[in-house]
Amino acid sequence: MTGTGGRVLVVDDDGAIRTVVREALRRAGHIVETAASVAEQRRLFASFDPQVLVTDVILPDGNGLDIIPEMLRTNPGLPVIVLSAQNTFTTALRATEQGAFDYLPKPFDLGELTRAVSDALAARAGGGAAAFDGEAAEDLPLIGRSPPMQEVYRTIARVVANDLTVLVLGESGTGKELVARAIHDFGPRAAAPFVAINMAAIPRELIESELFGHERGAFTGAQARSAGRFEQAQGGTLFLDEIGDMPMEAQTRLLRVLQAGEFTTVGGTRSIRADVRIIAATHKDLPRLIADGGFREDLYYRLNVVPIRLPALRQRGDDIGELARFFLDRAAADGLPRKALDAGAVARLIQHGWPGNVRELENLMRRLAVLSREDVITAALVEQQLHQRPAADVPPPVPAGSGGLADAVEQHLARYFTTFGRELPPDGLYDRVLAEVERPLLELSMAAAKGNQLRAARLLGINRNTLRKKLTDLGIDAGASRRLD
Repeated sequence: MTGTGGRVLVVDDDGAIRTVVREALRRAGHIVETAASVAEQRRLFASFDPQVLVTDVILPDGNGLDIIPEMLRTNPGLPVIVLSAQNTFTTALRATEQGAFDYLPKPFDLGELTRAVSDALAARAGGGAAAFDGEAAEDLPLIGRSPPMQEVYRTIARVVANDLTVLVLGESGTGKELVARAIHDFGPRAAAPFVAINMAAIPRELIESELFGHERGAFTGAQARSAGRFEQAQGGTLFLDEIGDMPMEAQTRLLRVLQAGEFTTVGGTRSIRADVRIIAATHKDLPRLIADGGFREDLYYRLNVVPIRLPALRQRGDDIGELARFFLDRAAADGLPRKALDAGAVARLIQHGWPGNVRELENLMRRLAVLSREDVITAALVEQQLHQRPAADVPPPVPAGSGGLADAVEQHLARYFTTFGRELPPDGLYDRVLAEVERPLLELSMAAAKGNQLRAARLLGINRNTLRKKLTDLGIDAGASRRLD
């Protein structure tokens, strides 16, 4: 046995898994004993005195998670590595709450398990395998069992118990605010406020007042003192959505608050302690924004303490059927007709590219619940709706009439709102509508400038680097822009 080896107890009711794991860990220099049940685990625990416990969740005579506190009482600081085929957010979170050192979803990689055991032994030697006490989660705030989501669950489970700053990255519609709420709701600040602010939806001149509040008379129209989002979130969590759209001057002030841990209102002189956990999110490439001079590098490092990258829905094909059924169930709970999906419909959903991600899927399921006359949704019905609606869930534009563009946009949006009846459209409409306008505006401007980016940037009134970034983000080929006929 090598000097880094240790005593490892492996508990799993699958004999093949016990054998494979035992041999892999022995080759890594560890002494390994195995058990097939909770009863065997208890018998071996006293005589073998393991330094690391590797356990499955579902065992013939009990739940592997339920016994972890008992093991920790008799062996404080014991690192526990949980293996599970359930692969849900709740499982990962509960494993962490029960004091587990790590959680690996099945099927797992033997090399990853071996590294986890080595890390556990090192943590034990350094006194770093502490337990976190908490209640078992009863709700399931995040849906999906695909491998990309397992990494998300593991990271969330590791950060809920502390106040580390988190940066959630991912395309629009992937559920970044849902992740932020899960971190808040299952953490020690859950009883305090969760306050969200979308940087892209606030005029530049009002962002500092929105964040930090203002005093009476601080500016024209400030007739009374107003508490900002930092003050509203005291003791809780402040979610800074679309942080990549924050103006540079506001970035500077936010950085000072993060460094000093206190802030002053606009027009105020008294410092207020900022007792909040910060979670930021963006769909933008912040390193590229830094290179273009649009985002502060020092602020990026302050926010990017624990990054969580959400996969696009097209990267989570295994989850699409489960998500679609969940959204149909939720639609039925909201009073819409109850519908089911046949196998062909699920297959067609998996084939779709989902540029609007999970939000697009939810909107599609709600439309199908309302518009489908059949109780069972088929592939043909899915195909019909996918062709009738653009991916971003904004209806086809209405041709401009004599009233000009403003009237055309008003008609366009009025028709869009009526498709939802008494319901409101999905959140994020501002960004979706602007995205619908931005693409043709850029394409036609590039065409008018005959592909000259500098001329097109002057025409649009934006920086050339900003134009280049927008063309890249939208996948617009500057050399193949549409013609002006």
